[in-house]
Amino acid sequence: MLRYLLKRSLIALVTLWIIVTITFLLMITVPGSPFSDERSSNETIQANLEAHYNLDEPYHVQYLIYMKNIAMLDLGPSIKQPNQTVNDLLGRGFPISFELGMVTIIVAVISGIVFGIISALRHNGIIDYLSMGFAVLGISIPNFILATLFIQKLAVDWAMFPVATWSSPAHMVLPVAALATGPMAIIARLTRSTMLEVLTQDYIKMAKAKGLSPWKITFKHALRNALMPVVTIMGTLLAGILTGTFVIEQIFAIPGMGKYFVESINQRDYPVIMGTTVFYSAFLIFMLFLVDIVYGIIDPRIKLHKKGGE
Repeated sequence: MLRYLLKRSLIALVTLWIIVTITFLLMITVPGSPFSDERSSNETIQANLEAHYNLDEPYHVQYLIYMKNIAMLDLGPSIKQPNQTVNDLLGRGFPISFELGMVTIIVAVISGIVFGIISALRHNGIIDYLSMGFAVLGISIPNFILATLFIQKLAVDWAMFPVATWSSPAHMVLPVAALATGPMAIIARLTRSTMLEVLTQDYIKMAKAKGLSPWKITFKHALRNALMPVVTIMGTLLAGILTGTFVIEQIFAIPGMGKYFVESINQRDYPVIMGTTVFYSAFLIFMLFLVDIVYGIIDPRIKLHKKGGE
């Protein structure tokens, strides 16, 4: 286990370094500078500002400075908000984005598994057709389209839910619903297909022959194996949900990281762009690492050692 953890940690660090390097290279290829739109600034002031933020240094020097700061967990100051650091912005916006993402994941996983189990147990019935039809719609319609529809119908026309900010549980309903529908549909379809396959296995037939209750057969014997493919795709779903929050946050005016990230791109605020990219990359890599660990716990047949018993 220790060897596996060390190996995975090393891979995670290398992956993060590659992401940081690629992001830096993309940043320096963007023409202009963060101060090129300052109409009130003359060339001398712009040159002083670039020197203050090390933007006048050669690219390799800027890269080394930035890597050193990252190693010290210092993501630098915001160019467009001089009184704020990137760490401050992350500390203020990430908890909201994290809450939105985690609530969405919980809703998507629980509801997706429930719909999948019900569809499998009522195979080719009306409930199965309705659930899978809903799942197809959930996969087909982008979350920003759903968000717009929810705002128009549930917030504006029917006045059932508030539609902006993030100050009460009622404010969570629409953004979570818009963001969770797609992942929930994927999980439901995957759970249904794997449950149908598992329920035909010999050990399930043996459990039925022994007279075990359908509840015990479904949740104690069948569900655990049926969830393996769901755990497998959780890394991809986590990445999609946590990055998809940026769009939903903009639509619902949620003061999370999406606001700062979009504004930083429009304003060419390089430290904020780099900082949010590095932070979210590190977070997603860590979550994928946890998914691997959970995958091994759920299925004890998975061994964390080399082939041949080495």
